[in-house]
Amino acid sequence: MLKPYEITAPKQKIDMEKKENSYSLKVWRTVGIAALLVVVILIIRVAFNVLLMALAGSLIAAYFHGLGDLIERKLKLRRTFAMLISISGTLILTVVLLWFIGSKIQAQIAELSNTLPHTVNAAKARLAETPVGQKVLEYSAGDNSKKLLDTATTFFNTSFGVLGDLYIILFLGIFFTANPSLYKDGILLLVPKDKKQLGREIMDRISLSLKGWLKGMMISMLLITILITLGLTLMGIKAALVLGLITGILEIIPNLGPLIAMIPGVLLGFTVGVGTAAIVALIYIASQTIVANIVTPLIQKRMINLPPALTLISQLIMGTLSGALGIILAVPLLAILVILVDELYVKEINS
Repeated sequence: MLKPYEITAPKQKIDMEKKENSYSLKVWRTVGIAALLVVVILIIRVAFNVLLMALAGSLIAAYFHGLGDLIERKLKLRRTFAMLISISGTLILTVVLLWFIGSKIQAQIAELSNTLPHTVNAAKARLAETPVGQKVLEYSAGDNSKKLLDTATTFFNTSFGVLGDLYIILFLGIFFTANPSLYKDGILLLVPKDKKQLGREIMDRISLSLKGWLKGMMISMLLITILITLGLTLMGIKAALVLGLITGILEIIPNLGPLIAMIPGVLLGFTVGVGTAAIVALIYIASQTIVANIVTPLIQKRMINLPPALTLISQLIMGTLSGALGIILAVPLLAILVILVDELYVKEINS
């Protein structure tokens, strides 16, 4: 007959082996998860610009769907025909506009390219007449000038070049427009069953927010282009149309865009006189004020209110990571992150 200690000893040994195996399994599982996270982070870092282009493509798709919804409501057409008109009409209208005003834009760009070097030299001469201007010239010379040039080069650096990026973004937008449910359902497949309804609500909220932002941006870009072009034309500034278009395009970059757009206009104003340059600056400031009071409330109705400081920080971070494309998409990307944090964390801890 076996004694009690002879029965319990093998059992204790088996329990210890199970604990050791369980501990080893947890260690390897933790190492595997950490390795997977590192790989995912590296892939995202390498393919970050591609992900940004996918986001830009989704914004293009949001524009096509918004215009398609409007056509469907107004003309009482089927959804398929409305979307076809939305896509083809936009492309045709863009080509027609470029055909009619392209030659004028090209002539003004050439004139602006010939005028700006002389304008910059004249501005330097005027700055040299004042102590503050001399400090500015000293800062912009030598190594600092090279740093500014390198920063500008990085800013306009993209993955495939500007035209290549635009081409990819346009076709991504068309693909997303053609079958949006395919991509939404694919994302929802990654969500657990008990969270699928929450996933749909988050995607709908993000979609509504991005559509509101895009609508507001398009209105503000068109309005600022018209105001700047008219104002500079009345002041007799050369290349008014090009300067208006530059301002409209840069309007998509909050905080930084208007300041960058003002520089060439004010420099050209200096060729006429200091008073003209001051009036040109006032035109830019007044136009931005009008747009901010008309369009910004429209954007904020459909989009979450983002703190200005947080917006600027996100622009600086995204500009460092991805150049111009990162700065342009910093605001919608920040909006997506804020919505995700609000839905997945803030509401959870406050419920």
